Amino acid sequence: MKVQDQTKPYDSINVTPMLDLAYVLLVVFILMTTASVQGLHVSMPKPSNKPSTEKHELKVVQVMPDGGLMINGVTVSLVDLESQLVQAKARDPKMSVAIKGDARAQYAKVVAIIDLCNRIEVPMGLVTSRIGT
Repeated sequence: MKVQDQTKPYDSINVTPMLDLAYVLLVVFILMTTASVQGLHVSMPKPSNKPSTEKHELKVVQVMPDGGLMINGVTVSLVDLESQLVQAKARDPKMSVAIKGDARAQYAKVVAIIDLCNRIEVPMGLVTSRIGT
């Protein structure tokens, strides 16, 4: 007895599995892009069109490699630094401090200066330089 092969060629393609895969990929893409958007919000200052004519006092505090402190090029102790900053703030309430830490200095000294500025409520900034200069 001869068995006949009754298979017919496909006349249409079922695209449902392919669409399911496309939807899954779309959902994964949406989830990954929204997850990477989260982060730190930084408020940048807005520039003004008028130049500032106000001059405020700026103290440059330098942390030396050996842990010593200098304010505007003069060696001081932490206690003297605090008294000088308090006096400068009394003279000019809008004075500010620029902290310049040597690359070889202990980071704890720089943090101590930052804490001091926060304690006496003086605005500060960190001075950075490019490597090799």
